[in-house]
Amino acid sequence: MKWRVVELETHDAYLNMALDEAVSEDIMNGSSPPTIRFYTWKPGAVSIGYFQSMKDEVNLDTCRELGIDCIRRWTGGGAVYHDAKGEITYSLIAPASLFPKNIIKSYEMICGWIVNGLKTLGIDAVFSPVNDVLVGGKKISGSAQTRREGILLQHGTVLFDLDLATMFSVLNVSKQKISDKMIKSAEERVTSIIKQIDVDKKDVYNALLRSFTEDNDFEYGAWSMKEMFRAKELARLKYKTDKWMFSR
Repeated sequence: MKWRVVELETHDAYLNMALDEAVSEDIMNGSSPPTIRFYTWKPGAVSIGYFQSMKDEVNLDTCRELGIDCIRRWTGGGAVYHDAKGEITYSLIAPASLFPKNIIKSYEMICGWIVNGLKTLGIDAVFSPVNDVLVGGKKISGSAQTRREGILLQHGTVLFDLDLATMFSVLNVSKQKISDKMIKSAEERVTSIIKQIDVDKKDVYNALLRSFTEDNDFEYGAWSMKEMFRAKELARLKYKTDKWMFSR
């Protein structure tokens, strides 16, 4: 089966998540090919997992002050701050039959492409079940997956840089004020590419692109008019609405 690869692009949070759903629908009905896409977020955003509460997880006032989007994903997992400059995000959408039925094995397969891409840059990364990639015991990438009506969607982030002060200000990680101790504690658990090597973000993207595609039959492609129309519709009628965002 031939994959479509959509090269690095930038959208707001609502269209980013809506594209994943629109493409999933069209792969389900046979009108779109399995797709790998890479993207960034502008403005920055906080995404929460499907089962989380926006009010519990996110400092909404600070997000409004900083112009940061807030969105509920349709995958599970925890709250994530998506820095506009500090990460590369990927989505992989395809028939679930292309991947192991075992959830951890499927994570290992897809996250293995991240591991291999980072290794080509000289970063000694390893897969850590259930869904993380670690460097020196610290998290550098996290992913989330859902399977619906025979379609697998996995998306995740690769941390290029870390803005921990902003991250702590937009996530309700603590009722205490942001402190040096909190930041130091986070730095012991999370890392980024530029903390490992001096490299351009474009080189990181190219390494990931090669790794995701080297064992797959693929061609570069773009969104169809139908996909983009549906994604914009989903962004407006679903992902931007209070009904979706505050549904828990």
